Amino acid sequence: MNRKPTTPFAALLLALAVSTVACSGDPAGSGGGTDEETPVGISPPCLIGPSQVAGSGNLPVLGIGCVAERYTSELWVQGKWAYTGGWSRRGGIAGNVLKVWSVSGNSPLLVDSVVIADATTLGDVQASDDGKLLVVATEPRPTGSIVVYDLADPAHPRQLSRYTTPNTANGVHTAQLSRVNGKLYGFLSIDPAGSSPARLVIVDLSDPAAPREVWTQVMGRPYVHDVFVRDGLLFTAVWNDGTIVWDIGGGGRGGSPQNPVQMVQFQTQGGQVHNLWWYQDAATGSKRYLFVGEEGPGSIGTSSEGDIHVVDLGNLTAPKEVAFFHVPNAGTHNFSVDEQSGVLYAAYYNAGVRAIDVRGDLGTCGLAQKEGDRCNLSGRELGRALAGGVPQPYVWGVHFTGGKLYASDMVNGLWKLDVSSLKR
Repeated sequence: MNRKPTTPFAALLLALAVSTVACSGDPAGSGGGTDEETPVGISPPCLIGPSQVAGSGNLPVLGIGCVAERYTSELWVQGKWAYTGGWSRRGGIAGNVLKVWSVSGNSPLLVDSVVIADATTLGDVQASDDGKLLVVATEPRPTGSIVVYDLADPAHPRQLSRYTTPNTANGVHTAQLSRVNGKLYGFLSIDPAGSSPARLVIVDLSDPAAPREVWTQVMGRPYVHDVFVRDGLLFTAVWNDGTIVWDIGGGGRGGSPQNPVQMVQFQTQGGQVHNLWWYQDAATGSKRYLFVGEEGPGSIGTSSEGDIHVVDLGNLTAPKEVAFFHVPNAGTHNFSVDEQSGVLYAAYYNAGVRAIDVRGDLGTCGLAQKEGDRCNLSGRELGRALAGGVPQPYVWGVHFTGGKLYASDMVNGLWKLDVSSLKR
């Protein structure tokens, strides 16, 4: 989410008619307690239902897990379980609850709510690649941290540790889990605060009960936001400083997570670099393109700005922006890519979810698609969803897995979408 949001949407929500779509209850669980503002077994009413958004795109809506009392932030789906966080305050209620959902059916069903003390926002929520751990980033200052959970019982996460140091205290905005040379690491993007600038912190999670910092460096103007790690390369989104690529074991420069070596830094048009995805095409093996999300200003529930930028990494010493995707009066936030089918799914806040064909040559196009020295990829849109309804969805994140797409909607909750028509 843009770090300087405008007035929350809560006042408008109070005036809206309540939908009659069923939501699940909020039973007690072993993960740390129930949602304090929602009595056990009683569901907050849905403010929107699948029927209201059915005509907003060609990607069918299967169901919704309602969250009306908080703003929903990031999501992660692991097997038949999904995990969502919360953002800031909604009507005075903090976004400090990790919600656990069963997603084996069409409509996500809430099975546990884990209250995380001394937090207002839960940023990233991510499971490890082996499904054993869940890590949650917390904000704000002075108790910025990551909370590490054991997923032996995935319906009820059990806290193993809470890691906070002076280097994380300003707030952990995002936390990316990635394995490098067989070892699990967390890449933590730390908020700036006062005279303390943004920084990246890398922690060793080999012992999840005792995370250990192995490297930190100040970076980002004014933020370091998401990172992307693959094949021993670390891509950092450093906002108006663009993107920096680091060797942490795969770049041939002698780098490691304990000693990242900078390889290249570059800019994309518009700046405000928020998130990244280094695409590896399963059909061709190509690793040519980096997708860069630009996040401009926005107002919860109503507006946003920012394009998707495509950078050609064919020559890693001289990356070149070759294409872009633009949605009028809306901006992108987070991506999830079906690399088997060559489809990028983008959360587009007030414009819902967009599906884009990213297979093939993205930097070559006819004059009709050329704008300056970049190709306009608007003609590659394959589908969309959640672009209408009252209250209008405001999609923060997407996660493609198991042939389905899940979307976290700040004002309504967790959606499950059918994207089988796009499988190739």
